[in-house]
Amino acid sequence: MFSEYLASLWEKLALFWNDIVFKFTQSFIVEDRWISMLKGVGITLEVAALALLIGVLLGVITATVRSAHDQADIRSPFGRRLLGFFNAVCKIYVTVIRGTPVMVQLLIMNFVILISTRDLVFVAVLTFGINSGAYVSEIVRSGIMSIDHGQMEAGRSLGLSYSTTMLNIVIPQAFKNILPALGNELIALLKETSIVTVIGLRDVTKAAMNIQAVTYQAFMPLVGTALIYLLLVMFLSRLLSKLERRLRQSDNH
Repeated sequence: MFSEYLASLWEKLALFWNDIVFKFTQSFIVEDRWISMLKGVGITLEVAALALLIGVLLGVITATVRSAHDQADIRSPFGRRLLGFFNAVCKIYVTVIRGTPVMVQLLIMNFVILISTRDLVFVAVLTFGINSGAYVSEIVRSGIMSIDHGQMEAGRSLGLSYSTTMLNIVIPQAFKNILPALGNELIALLKETSIVTVIGLRDVTKAAMNIQAVTYQAFMPLVGTALIYLLLVMFLSRLLSKLERRLRQSDNH
């Protein structure tokens, strides 16, 4: 009886393995469908990397303006009003972007604001960059607030301007404090790019959906997509961990 049970179990395992191999072959090997997945990975990384650059730039500018409004001692009435205006614009920007879903923002950008362009990568990069900038601004602002105000006073006492002191003294110190949060934002941004399928951009998720439409098999393409995102996130996490260790070592020397 036991030998029969083992034989039956072995037969089921063999059938299961043959089914997996067949689905894998149909999904990725036949007609070189893996190439479309590889191209999709490239688009995903391109959108995430460029959007992060835009997000960091917008985030630093927004955080600097809001911090300057809260900390800077501007005696000129015109200067105070001008800074107050930009601070209000930054507040509205952060509130609107953080208060609306990124998918809705992507649809508005593609079908309303940039309806005349068919460069879907540009649409995706701009949308995710603006979205990421709102979150990065709060991360950077929290980092700036974590730095002792005496650092700013020391820079100003040496004759440096507010912007020079902020860029050369405060922000480099704040960067070390906010690196883990920035890393989380990058990982979240990478995963959020999967929704670009709603505008027809052929990222890795769209490539998997196209394979599913041809082969009528959902398991292998979607599981493959999930594994690709998992490997990318693990790789980024490892890089960020190494960077954090390097920064900690530099602090000790």
